[in-house]
Amino acid sequence: MYKKIFYIVIISTFLFSCSSKDLAEVSVPAGKEKSYEIYEEAIGLMNDGDYLYASKKFSEAESILPKIEYAAKASLMSSYCLYIINFYPEATSSLERFILNYPADKNIAYAHYLSAIILYEQILDEKKDISPLLKSREKINFFLEKYPDTEYAIDLKFKLDLINNQLAAKELYIAKYYIEVQKWIPAINRLKVIVEEYSETVFIEEALHRLVEIYYKIGLTEEAKSAAILLGYNYNSGEWYQQSYKILNKEYKIKNKFKEKKNESLIKRTLKKILK
Repeated sequence: MYKKIFYIVIISTFLFSCSSKDLAEVSVPAGKEKSYEIYEEAIGLMNDGDYLYASKKFSEAESILPKIEYAAKASLMSSYCLYIINFYPEATSSLERFILNYPADKNIAYAHYLSAIILYEQILDEKKDISPLLKSREKINFFLEKYPDTEYAIDLKFKLDLINNQLAAKELYIAKYYIEVQKWIPAINRLKVIVEEYSETVFIEEALHRLVEIYYKIGLTEEAKSAAILLGYNYNSGEWYQQSYKILNKEYKIKNKFKEKKNESLIKRTLKKILK
């Protein structure tokens, strides 16, 4: 599980550069009516770090600001302030209201992005409960489909890769348990999920090898060969392919050069440890 601390610096820099500066700056008319004074007060509170009170003031300003453009910005800034202080349920509800009330606003993509980040930051321990992972993946996929060319897409694509690796790791962990207790069909089913849904993760090679291993053990030689062919076609320089090849060709000796080879497999092994 990735620790939230690694994302605080990244997300704070990212959000402050594209939200608290750009979203909060509103051209206030010369008359400075009461509604705009409340909005300016909220900005001051936010800049002073009083995010909870700032959120309340932004909400108050939203209800009385005469122009929808300014009301939308106040609504979004209220959500942002709640997010900063980890009021996730409240921030999510606030963002949902923004998306419902201001669907044509120029910052609508940002609102969806912030919603995705909130779900992502609530991923705690995927070994106990994968529902936060699935919810986060669903929201990120929605965003990438709807706003693929936005500046936020790059960050979410990276997070989606991490989520998919975590989900694949979970499937492999369960598959290995079934292998250990010789429950071959459940193990095969779990490994197939990795092959079909998480083929771009670091766990695909081992999943294919385990399929070769199981199929050969239970006498399904053709299925074992098919899995080995798929493994060899895509990863014929990897150590998992060598092990699979040895299963089907008993005389084959695994070459030691993989211990000296460039650190491709070491990088992947290290990543697996990080993902545990």
